Amino acid sequence: MTDALPDFPYHPDPLATASVVVSKTACACCGQERGYAYTGPVYAVEKPDGRLCPWCIADGTAAARYEAHFSGDVEGDDVPREVLLAIAERTPGFTGWQDERWLLHCGDGAAFLGRVGAVELADHPDALESLRQGVSHWGWSADQIDHFLGSLDKDGQPTAYLFRCRTCAAHLAYADFT
Repeated sequence: MTDALPDFPYHPDPLATASVVVSKTACACCGQERGYAYTGPVYAVEKPDGRLCPWCIADGTAAARYEAHFSGDVEGDDVPREVLLAIAERTPGFTGWQDERWLLHCGDGAAFLGRVGAVELADHPDALESLRQGVSHWGWSADQIDHFLGSLDKDGQPTAYLFRCRTCAAHLAYADFT
């Protein structure tokens, strides 16, 4: 029997993103078998010896015990420190090709929705536009940008990471590859 997952406002469905999986593994932090295990990144001085449960992430126990955080770049001048800490220390992260970035919008952290490719982005023109703006800083021509955006693959690379603003509901995205 598995418990209902804790609420993660900044990562509303970690099962869908595969940051959390069904598992009979005991948590390295609390020792309990809760039916789920975290599969995302753990940035810590001393990494846990095994998988963590979502509950130890949600309540901050894992972050405190291992001096850990679970996402890559989370910083923003217009976002309260407690929001940045909630994302970094009490939210399941996600795995990317490069260092992950958590997107921020409207003075808050955005909700991570998962990996997307060109097909999925067709349903989110606002995210596609945010990607286009981000990629334009790479110094590529308009044709190169269009080709890159058209080659995005949810299950391959290059890929994009989709977020939704928790305040205005705008979709945002960024892309990476090896």
